[in-house]
Amino acid sequence: MRGSLPLLLMLCALAWPGAAQADAAGDFETGVPQRELPPYLQCVPYARERSGVQIYGDARTWWDQAAGRYKRGNRPRPGAVMTFRPYAGMTLGHVAAVAKVIDSRTVLLDHANWSPIDGRRGQIERGVKAVDVSPANDWSQVRVWYDPLQDLGTTAWPVAGFIYNERDNGGELGGPRVLASANYALPPVMQRPISDKPSKKFASAFASFGEPRMAEAAPARRVAVAPVPARRVTPAQAKPRDPIDAAIARYGS
Repeated sequence: MRGSLPLLLMLCALAWPGAAQADAAGDFETGVPQRELPPYLQCVPYARERSGVQIYGDARTWWDQAAGRYKRGNRPRPGAVMTFRPYAGMTLGHVAAVAKVIDSRTVLLDHANWSPIDGRRGQIERGVKAVDVSPANDWSQVRVWYDPLQDLGTTAWPVAGFIYNERDNGGELGGPRVLASANYALPPVMQRPISDKPSKKFASAFASFGEPRMAEAAPARRVAVAPVPARRVTPAQAKPRDPIDAAIARYGS
């Protein structure tokens, strides 16, 4: 019996790896339904997708990269990116998109890789609360919803500020646009006096109709005027004088 004990132990040792492999293989059998967890997602690509801010690299570099490219500030707006400074174990920083502004101290965030959910990090959280706890209400410190606690986390995370999806120079994204209707006037060197004669291009278009002619003035018409005979004007007979004066004139005084 003593001689058979070592042999039995040896056989058990040889058989154990095979049993372990069989158990592991059973986890991947096609007939057994498996639960698939979402892929691991970093905060940067998700914030870029949600906000439209096209910055790449670690979250801690976003604030400095945005200088001169995107507007920055310390007030939250929907669509802006809240940029967290590295702090404690969060050495690479964090970025989150502002989904909604509730009041002067409360916003809702869309972000990824913050709370571990079902034991896994890299999960997406949408519409979770973040509260400004800075003394000056300048959003330099925030507490963020933490899923394992089902409440706000206890850490006051330092925030650099917000990056807005607007050009730093005030123009729209895609560069400044020049409106075609901005100015209709020609430059001074291109302005010409207006001529009263038709242009060559205009005249050639109507060449088949012959040259335009001005209407000639009709010759003056001679009208024969019959001479009017001179009219003799006979002096009117003198009115008869007073009889006494006539007698004196005839016979003398």
